[in-house]
Amino acid sequence: MVAIGSIPQNQCEEYINMHINLPDLDFAAAKQAAKERALELCSHPMILSWKNGITGKTYPDYECGVSDQPFWIRYARGRGANLTIDINDGDYLFMVLKI
Repeated sequence: MVAIGSIPQNQCEEYINMHINLPDLDFAAAKQAAKERALELCSHPMILSWKNGITGKTYPDYECGVSDQPFWIRYARGRGANLTIDINDGDYLFMVLKI
C-alpha cells in the first residue's frame, strides 16, 4: 500500500494554539482563522480533517476499525498532516498538510 502523503524529514509536525476572543466565534470564522494562520507558514495549506469541540462533530465523520485515536486524527495523519491548529483550547481543531 502506498501512502498518500508523508512528512518530509526536514519538516516536523507543528502544533499551534490560537486564542480568539470573539463571543460569537463560530466554526466558519474559526476555519477561516486557521486557514489564514496556515498561510503564514506555507503557500498551499490543505485542511485534511477537523473537529468542532463544541458540538463534537468531526470530518471525516465515520469510524473505521478499532483504535485508541479517533478516525479523523488517523485520517489526517495517514495523509501526511504536519500541522495542527487548536483554537480556544479545543473548541475547534484543524489538522493541516503544509504544501
